[in-house]
Amino acid sequence: MKSFGSSNVFLLGDDIEWEELGGGIKRKIMAYDDKIMLVNVHFEAGGIGAMHNHYHSQVTYVASGEFEFTVDNEVKLVKEGDALYIPPNIMHGTICKKSGILIDVFSPIREDFMQ
Repeated sequence: MKSFGSSNVFLLGDDIEWEELGGGIKRKIMAYDDKIMLVNVHFEAGGIGAMHNHYHSQVTYVASGEFEFTVDNEVKLVKEGDALYIPPNIMHGTICKKSGILIDVFSPIREDFMQ
């Protein structure tokens, strides 16, 4: 399979293992290079993405489910087809209301996910 940098051209979800994070949350690092990273995150209902911040820009797309997101003290329920932009160094977190998958894009990559 042809690859460029750290990622293959075609990234087949069935070929990538889920990484169990605990608390009903797991993720798949789909693709990355030194400038951008795509991550699928699966939440069971009740799963909590604890409040945190990081220096990366983040865009999150809700592929399925429902999530109550807090971003910089603003709380909003988001569902399949919705997205949000999280600027660098802004506190954010989520509570999964209905089991689903988030697609996160980070720039630059989350080096801490690679450890």
